[in-house]
Amino acid sequence: MQLDPERFRAAPTFPEYLDLVVKNRELWRGVWERAHVPAEVVDAARRLHGRWHLAALSEDWCGDAVNTLPVIARLAAEVGWEMRVLGRDDNPDLMDAHLTNGRSRSIPVVIVYDEAFREVGWWGPRPEEVQAWVMSEGLALPSPDRYRHVRRWYARDKGRTTLAELLDVVAKAA
Repeated sequence: MQLDPERFRAAPTFPEYLDLVVKNRELWRGVWERAHVPAEVVDAARRLHGRWHLAALSEDWCGDAVNTLPVIARLAAEVGWEMRVLGRDDNPDLMDAHLTNGRSRSIPVVIVYDEAFREVGWWGPRPEEVQAWVMSEGLALPSPDRYRHVRRWYARDKGRTTLAELLDVVAKAA
């Protein structure tokens, strides 16, 4: 799926997206305020030559998005990558081209484009370790218990795994 520059730039930046968040507004802002990217991650990202554009498919109710997109947005801001947030439900063509396991509209999805807006890879909907747990043990738990476990994992990880996996996507393209 090709995303043209006009459509990309019509979408809100991450700070603009925060102003549009209705559900879980305080949680989104709290995670954003605490999001930190370690210097070694910034350095590694800066070594990846090219102009990268990140298009994140999200909805404000998504717990995985609130725990991953703020740290990705911090990285993008630190290294000069352009990032925009598009609604999953408003962009079914993009979502359907990036289904989890070829069937699920799970979010967030972060699609990486090069300077010519050619898609070079994508990440999502959550770090591999959490995804594996959710798809095995996690499915046996009631939703509130599963969500509590995942939130604890995100709190301990502080975005490190998300950033490493996203950098791997960009590095493969670079």
